[in-house]
Amino acid sequence: MNLSSPRPRLEVADILRAHGQAYRATHPVSAEQASVLRRLVACRTAALGGHVDACDRCGYVRIAYNSCRDRHCPKCQAVKRAQWLQTRLQRLLPVPYFHVVFTLPEALKPLLLRNPRRLYDLLFQAAAQSLLTLAADPKRLGAQVGVTAVLHTWGQNLLFHPHLHCVVTGGGLGPDGTRWLPSRPDYFLPVKVLGRLFRGKFLAGLKELYDGQRLALSGSIEPLNEPRAFSKWLTRLYRQDWVVYAKKPFGGAQQVFRYLGRYSHRVALANDRLLALEDGYVLFRWKDYADEQRTKVMRLTADEFVRRFLLHVLPKRFVRIRHYGLLAGRNVSTRLQRCRELLGAAAAAKAPTPPVTWLDLLEQWTGMDFTDCPRCQGPLTRYRLEPSLLPPTGGDNFRRPVSTATLVPADSS
Repeated sequence: MNLSSPRPRLEVADILRAHGQAYRATHPVSAEQASVLRRLVACRTAALGGHVDACDRCGYVRIAYNSCRDRHCPKCQAVKRAQWLQTRLQRLLPVPYFHVVFTLPEALKPLLLRNPRRLYDLLFQAAAQSLLTLAADPKRLGAQVGVTAVLHTWGQNLLFHPHLHCVVTGGGLGPDGTRWLPSRPDYFLPVKVLGRLFRGKFLAGLKELYDGQRLALSGSIEPLNEPRAFSKWLTRLYRQDWVVYAKKPFGGAQQVFRYLGRYSHRVALANDRLLALEDGYVLFRWKDYADEQRTKVMRLTADEFVRRFLLHVLPKRFVRIRHYGLLAGRNVSTRLQRCRELLGAAAAAKAPTPPVTWLDLLEQWTGMDFTDCPRCQGPLTRYRLEPSLLPPTGGDNFRRPVSTATLVPADSS
């Protein structure tokens, strides 16, 4: 992402400012959803304060509002994503990687919407255990693989579509820890067997939650409170084929790096997909995978857009990126390091690097030093932003005239 590009003409925050309050007045909203609405509406406005960078030599002034830093905000993820990927890259092995996607059946969606934390956890557990168990089978690979899993709850049309993207090492560490066992270059594991294993593990976990009365069953799924009805419903799910899709293997660590950047810190849709907000309707671009991935324009009422966006608000503190097997935190300095040695890549493993600041990343992306005045290259002085100098809302604003005589240095008490 190039942060020197102009601000999109329409943002999710603009739609929420215009229609979020009306939506809340007529629709039930959870505490998490209400918090996300408040944060995104306030993001990069005077409501959150900010700072002014001013040049005492030529009078140049640049104003920046503070970000909300909410993980659902399309504007607040670039720096986090770059910092996270920098650490991920240090753990990649010089082997091919496979991309495996686990998708849940349509019949489970009402249950997930009412029990997101428990069932998202179960999705992670069932998918990871299926991959690790099948890969460890001596008749298959017979090794421990590494898995990075990223939760997605949306499709291109913003409807609820819970699925898990998994990046898996093309091979693993042998049981005795003395050999790296590579997978076939164009084949990882049989997806039909993987799908049946995933189905069994997920539904077994689901029944355990039901028997322990840890599921909320209300609304359209209230009849499932009756044990016989739940049993019949579960049997129908056992008889379905569950979709597990294995894509072609990645070519190496750099491709994995680029791929993870697309999925690691993104929710619902990016601002650059939005086209217009007019007469109470939102227009945005989407890719129709059922129609040869053709790009189309979706037209939704503002209410429906807000409803679909809020479907993807995650439970508080829920971790949507997880690592298993060789990539689990407890194995990084032991088994993963052993794999590097076996692959002859121990020397290539970099020592931990100092944290990169957001100013460092800005300079990398734009080629500009944001501590220098862009007009005369003199030093910029940072001042605290006084909200009275700015309108209460309005997003990014980098050229509004301000007298430095009225400003207070940011480091003053």
